[in-house]
Amino acid sequence: MRFRANWGRAAVLVAGLVLALGTLLAQEAGKKSSSYSPVVIQEDFATVMSRMRAAKPAIMQRQKALLEERYDLSDRPARGVTMSRGKAVQEGVRVKLRGGMTWERLAQMRPEEIRDRDAFPLGFMPLPHPNHPEGGMLFPKYQIDEIKKQEGRDLTRFDLDFNLPDHIMPEYPPAIYLTTRPDLGDVSQGKVVTIDNYYELFNGILNPKQLEGLRLLVTPFPQQQFNQTEDRRSERPHRGVTCFDCHVNGHTNGATHLVGDIRPQEFRHRIETPSLRGVNIQRLFGSQRALKTVEDFTEFEQRAAYFDGDPVIAMKKGVNILDRGSQVHFMAEVEELLDFPPAPKLGIDGMLNPRSASQAELRGQTLFFGKAKCGSCHPAPYYTDNTMHNLQTERFYKPRMINGMMATAEGPIKTFPLRGIKESPPYMHDGRLLTLEDTVEFFNLISEVGLTAQEKADLVAFLRTL
Repeated sequence: MRFRANWGRAAVLVAGLVLALGTLLAQEAGKKSSSYSPVVIQEDFATVMSRMRAAKPAIMQRQKALLEERYDLSDRPARGVTMSRGKAVQEGVRVKLRGGMTWERLAQMRPEEIRDRDAFPLGFMPLPHPNHPEGGMLFPKYQIDEIKKQEGRDLTRFDLDFNLPDHIMPEYPPAIYLTTRPDLGDVSQGKVVTIDNYYELFNGILNPKQLEGLRLLVTPFPQQQFNQTEDRRSERPHRGVTCFDCHVNGHTNGATHLVGDIRPQEFRHRIETPSLRGVNIQRLFGSQRALKTVEDFTEFEQRAAYFDGDPVIAMKKGVNILDRGSQVHFMAEVEELLDFPPAPKLGIDGMLNPRSASQAELRGQTLFFGKAKCGSCHPAPYYTDNTMHNLQTERFYKPRMINGMMATAEGPIKTFPLRGIKESPPYMHDGRLLTLEDTVEFFNLISEVGLTAQEKADLVAFLRTL
């Protein structure tokens, strides 16, 4: 009987150990696959900052090496082609070919042949965040400097710096055109709109409801990397970021981030800030989210996207719950006033006026709606079909890890409007294409349309008129 009792106690003990071990293993497995970010931070802030600052040089060097392997980053402005306020548009194909390949030879190969030979240009592959395992909002230095100058608010991250050269980026500050006052032209006065100057710039142009919406668009609210908590990425506790910190003047400054709606981390896509110009004619919002109204998107950004799609973290860091019937509506109304830049060569149907367009531009338009197949997704007059398409770029390469990002099938992507396209480089949802020439080469290969060198040049000439 004593033996049986001891055996019974031993069995219970073993069962308890097995259960505890199983629970521990389950917890560890859960950590690896969890959809949630850690809420309780075990390291103190000073330790985290010291560790990440020490790691920063190697991380930035790794991203610099990746960019230089993929692209020609030189400053080569196109002659006589500028954005609204005079910044030169960059020209030329910047994506580098591999192994002695030519664009003509590459275009003649089948997708599976390109994949098997590993000949797909690296610059056509998904572009990782400068530190993909970490991610987060990352601002160009010119934006950091201007906001610090106007507001004393510092958008510097102690762990990362922005990594694309200024000449590749959009004009700064960008022009502002309003659908309600096209007679005024650019109303920016050459300034970056902030909480400090929005009232003096727009009082008398916007109505009181719109002024309040604009105030909210330039008001700092807590965000994943910029907040008051110990797991922020700013040296000092932070008031947060504004909508117009990325969508500067209702356009874009090229700030980068990771989408909040994909897990695990290595499958999340880098996003390059899209322009808010032309929001009034758009019916989908977010590169893959398919949100149906700009009100949905405005509310979603504040509640979840600002915090990597994690409402648990949002509560900890200071989520800003906007009132749908007033604040969200006011903000959305301002966003829907933001117009595309003038396109003097286009008629009211969005097509070129033959009397003002060059022969190259007219040939490019014919190609756009014909052989190049661009018009099937980007119809006039605004050059979007307001839907989503899967480009299936994974046909051309085998899945691989690139600096902490898994390059593989990406699924459907929103059709962005092409009106004013020369003013919002880099291109694609993740900014992988630096120039319009890169974009034409990319779609010539992806769509398998077989454009000649002259046809590609004509197509670029047309895109610059939009």
